[in-house]
Amino acid sequence: MAKKQEQQTFEAALARLEEIVAQLEAGDVALEEAMTLYEEGVRLSALCQSKLAAAEKKMDEILELDGTLRDKGGAS
Repeated sequence: MAKKQEQQTFEAALARLEEIVAQLEAGDVALEEAMTLYEEGVRLSALCQSKLAAAEKKMDEILELDGTLRDKGGAS
């Protein structure tokens, strides 16, 4: 299951997380199901955080490269 979650897109993981939150907030699930949903939600939240961190790192790299290219271009 962890392997399947790692392959999920950010958008799919976030959509499922929103579904879980709605189910839990509705309060009409049994305790065992609520615990299972909560556990899945925690994993999805971690997955989303990881994907956001990776995207932020990539953007930082792009901006750093862009800044380097601009500095070289401006000096010519």
